[in-house]
Amino acid sequence: MSTESFPAANAISECFEAQAGQVAALIMKYHASIEQRPVMSSAAPGDVFGALPQHAPETAEPFENVLRDVECIIIPALTHWQHPMFLGYFPANASTPAMLADLLCAGFGVQGMLWQTSPACTELEMRVLDWLAKLIGLPESFRFGAAGASSTGGGGVIQGTASETTLAAMVAARYAHGGTDHSHCVVYGSTQAHSSIEKSAKLCGIAQDNVRHVPTTENLAMNPAALQEMIAHDQSAGRVPIFVCATLGTTSTGAFDPIGTIGPIVTASNAWLHIDAAWAGSAFVCEEFRGSMRGIEHAASFNFNPHKWLLTNFDCSTFWVNGAARRKALIDAMSIAPEYLRNAATESGEVVDYRDWHAPLGRRFRALKLWFVLRMFGAAGLRAHIRSHVEMAQWLEAQVNADERMELVMPRSLALVCIAARAHRGNSANELTRAMHDWLREDGRLFLTHTVVPDGTPEGRYTLRVAIGTPSTRQFHIAKAWDLLCEALENVYSTSAG
Repeated sequence: MSTESFPAANAISECFEAQAGQVAALIMKYHASIEQRPVMSSAAPGDVFGALPQHAPETAEPFENVLRDVECIIIPALTHWQHPMFLGYFPANASTPAMLADLLCAGFGVQGMLWQTSPACTELEMRVLDWLAKLIGLPESFRFGAAGASSTGGGGVIQGTASETTLAAMVAARYAHGGTDHSHCVVYGSTQAHSSIEKSAKLCGIAQDNVRHVPTTENLAMNPAALQEMIAHDQSAGRVPIFVCATLGTTSTGAFDPIGTIGPIVTASNAWLHIDAAWAGSAFVCEEFRGSMRGIEHAASFNFNPHKWLLTNFDCSTFWVNGAARRKALIDAMSIAPEYLRNAATESGEVVDYRDWHAPLGRRFRALKLWFVLRMFGAAGLRAHIRSHVEMAQWLEAQVNADERMELVMPRSLALVCIAARAHRGNSANELTRAMHDWLREDGRLFLTHTVVPDGTPEGRYTLRVAIGTPSTRQFHIAKAWDLLCEALENVYSTSAG
């Protein structure tokens, strides 16, 4: 087969510099114009699929044509997560340092499955995870420390998402309890815990009947007494508690499980305590927000996502294990060593091979973007970023408290504010809040997501979540969001009166 006409014989073409400049210009243009766009795309199902040819091109197309289609087809069908009025779900941060590092990652094109395949990929990750562990207040036992790969501590690794770290922790917990019969293994999380616990149990071969949903207290945090009772009941029935997930900052309302009380209960049961701080963990760079970490020494593993609120582009989920015994359990549970992966460095025991720390074999050089973010913002810059969003949430909280038409369904949690309308003139609170949400979605200037908060009724309380955390969001955007909430309610009042 002739390759004379093949345009990409080299990884980097002569046009790369100019084309990279065009891409950078497009990104700049996109961010500069993002506030002029509705937060949510108006695309209908099938619009993008129908706009694209049914067959791949037979011959190479000009770069300009590809870029034109990005502008004309792709961007109009995006939901704009970096829009300052995107206040739904939890944030997905992007920043200049992380974008630049991602470009380097793509440009280097290295594969970091083993230390040997890219020593810098592994050792930079080890060092950066130690930096970050110190910044958020994790004890020394979670770090590699000066000894590096030979540490008697645990250490950290970057994975894709918090769901992946939950799976890794559960696999390690299952392995630590030995044997091949897992029919009696039991895992626990609160009724407000993330769905990844159930999914991980399914992937681990643990029966769904052995996944326990622990009741919560009034503030929707795990009830330690209920956990202790459930563990005791399972043990008396011959079942084996292997894994408990405590959440610091639940997805629904930002509730914090009391790990200071839960920790000793889990330790006494010999189960693995995993801490899911996917969203709230970023706030722990600020010492004043670390109160919920009391009891962290009982944890076997800890996770949070810098890609949520710490200015690091998706995907970047950081995961630490506490102590050498937990690290060994994780590695032993994950390690497979075919002949083609054997090498002198691995056999020496003096290096970390991150392929043994998670399910995938291959891995990107994700540590670059975290390194860039930590260096180019500095700890002080990261703290200022977090504190500014918490201050915006405090302002919004005050507006809600001063308005008799709306209320906080749950206390503010860091930069998450949960709001609902009050019942009014024969219309229930849920009817009004749903109608507000519908109006906001139709209007398009503000994007919020909802949750349903347990309130003792069968239907629960329909609640609007205002999750502040997008890097471009400023105080005047939150003031605008409040005005839109009020406008939505007034329109709902007008419609219901008619």
